[in-house]
Amino acid sequence: MSNDNPTEESVNLDKYEPAQGPKHGFFERLYTGTGGFPIVSRRRFFYTMSAVLLLISLLSIAVRGFTLGIDFEGGSRIQIPAADNVSTQQVEDVYAQTLGHGPVSVQKVGSGASATIQVRSETLDLTQTEQVQSALFDRFQPKDSAGEVSRNAISIAEISETWGGQITQKALIALAVFVLLTMIYIAIRFERDMSIAAIVSLFFNLFVTAGIYSLVGFEVTPAAVIGLLTILGYVLYDNVVVFDKVEENTRGVLHLNKRTYAEQANLAANQTLMRSISTTVIGILPIIGMLVIAVWLLGVGTLKDLALVQLVGMIVGAYSSIFLAVPVLVSIKERWGPVAAHTKKVLDKRAGVGAGVRVPVGASAARGPRPTDSGAPRPGTRPSGKRQKRRH
Repeated sequence: MSNDNPTEESVNLDKYEPAQGPKHGFFERLYTGTGGFPIVSRRRFFYTMSAVLLLISLLSIAVRGFTLGIDFEGGSRIQIPAADNVSTQQVEDVYAQTLGHGPVSVQKVGSGASATIQVRSETLDLTQTEQVQSALFDRFQPKDSAGEVSRNAISIAEISETWGGQITQKALIALAVFVLLTMIYIAIRFERDMSIAAIVSLFFNLFVTAGIYSLVGFEVTPAAVIGLLTILGYVLYDNVVVFDKVEENTRGVLHLNKRTYAEQANLAANQTLMRSISTTVIGILPIIGMLVIAVWLLGVGTLKDLALVQLVGMIVGAYSSIFLAVPVLVSIKERWGPVAAHTKKVLDKRAGVGAGVRVPVGASAARGPRPTDSGAPRPGTRPSGKRQKRRH
């Protein structure tokens, strides 16, 4: 029914109910970066989840500690060729029967003719070393590389506690120097608030990755420390990409009244979400391949330790750069300064009546404002039939 009074300025709010627009699938929205996933608006959920992960990690580090490799703790390492008549359980039994206590660990390393059984134990004295070597030789009659039965086929290496302590000290110094240099670069590369958010993401990744190592019981070796340093560099790179997009989207936002800083930052997180997922998947595929080759084919312990920390760190880093760094940045921005004032101004304007739709006198205020938060028509919205006058 048409309006008989052409001067009536009241607008029926029902005309602004959006029609049912086309529905896009989850993966399509994820791929295009326009899915509008509420990352920033649900920041409390991500803060809670991050806090739980961090708390579990810190408790595990404090209670369980780390399973340090022989390079850090010192000790003895015994290797015997893994022939058909040799198994890890048999070697462990011979060791325990000879010395009266079990070793720290026994594992098969390598495959094929190069496979060996590796025994890690506390530091053995000369007498204990002779006893274990003799017992293993008498039981398994191992052959050397020339195919001859030889006592020398059983190798024993000793790493002193002093050497392990020096390695530990150097690893901690390297980690501290790397983190310090990274923080200096972040402070120079980003503005103040972005620097704080990036450093929060960096330390979150460091502690959670270390906590997972402690919780699962992965052995910490020099290769694992090197892998951790590599992962911190990857987290920094991911933060640079995400924050560059945030900086691009929020440029000039304080001079507009249609969108808040948080909404533009959320859009940037959505636009880089698919890229982060893609780079993470592409990054972990060769790492998984490295694990398969290291564990099941070659048995190279160094590759395994390096791959494990990279696998864990890349997944945690992808999470922290999107779901922690961006919300932390927005929380800092909205707490004080011009962004906080601008956000209040935009939200106050949306809560008002004069946002482009006039409500008749006596209309229910509970219905709230109808315009969208972007100031643009919603998909499928019916035109009002009124043209805006051109401003001169």
